[in-house]
Amino acid sequence: MRVVAGERKGIPLRAIAGTTTRPTTDKVKEALFNIIGPFFEGGIALDLFAGSGGLGIEALSRGAEKAIFIEKDRRAVQVLKENIKKCRYEEFSEVYCTDASRAVKALLKRDIQIDYLFVDPPYNKLEYYDYISLLVEGGKLADDAIIVCEHSTEVQLPDAYGRYSCIRDETYGNTIISIYRMN
Repeated sequence: MRVVAGERKGIPLRAIAGTTTRPTTDKVKEALFNIIGPFFEGGIALDLFAGSGGLGIEALSRGAEKAIFIEKDRRAVQVLKENIKKCRYEEFSEVYCTDASRAVKALLKRDIQIDYLFVDPPYNKLEYYDYISLLVEGGKLADDAIIVCEHSTEVQLPDAYGRYSCIRDETYGNTIISIYRMN
């Protein structure tokens, strides 16, 4: 696993040992960012279910000004922090060791607009995609926000979350990347 492009291109990222997380492969990450825009001009990324932080770190490398990482596994958070430090993104990152439910409730109270929302929960937890609706209904996504969901081919996500419609689905083996933008 590595940073695929941008200012930190090529820096290797550590993954968490074991099966508690499922890192996005470099191939899928590269394809995903080629679809949503290879480079960004600022904006805030939210990496929900961050694991080792590959998606949020990639967004920072490609020009996002800040990334918020949510991960409840303490071992994963330790690796995530090491990856952020290795990439020298400490001052552009917020890391929270908490579950997604608590994190979303806290975000709903903040004055924040999320530009890039990455949702990659454990594949057997379909209810975790409901957090997208909470953030949309809470007005926490920018009008031009991009929502990226990584999910199993066995999972069917809705056509829309509020005013954000699925504009593209791409399948990579047993993984689907669904991308949502405002109508």
